[in-house]
Amino acid sequence: MKSIKPGRGPSFQGVAGSIVAIVFGVFWTVMAFSITADSPFPATKFFPFFGLIFIGFGIFQAVYHYKNATGKNRMSVIDIVDSEEEPDPLNARFGKNHSSAEKMEASGENRHYCPYCGQHVQNDFIFCPACGKRI
Repeated sequence: MKSIKPGRGPSFQGVAGSIVAIVFGVFWTVMAFSITADSPFPATKFFPFFGLIFIGFGIFQAVYHYKNATGKNRMSVIDIVDSEEEPDPLNARFGKNHSSAEKMEASGENRHYCPYCGQHVQNDFIFCPACGKRI
């Protein structure tokens, strides 16, 4: 099985975006509590909790992106990298058994893409026309 891994730069950008979401969540919570504090309507009391949702998702995303940015085995977006080269931590935990079609494709029969660069190739090609590696 192959995987496409996110780059470390986009993962650090995800950490920065998550921090922005956390700061926004704190700002939202403080502002919503101060605005709805004296409201006579009880339904307005739930608006501050949207900020807590932002904070929770922001923390989760920050941890996920930080692990992808700094970890040795990053989580994959799309499976294309050999699992022997860099295993996917999520696949190890939640992975499924490979079907016979996936095994047939991995063995080289009925392949349509180069396993190294992802270029579309014909079934009878031995070398990839884009990267030149043996398929």
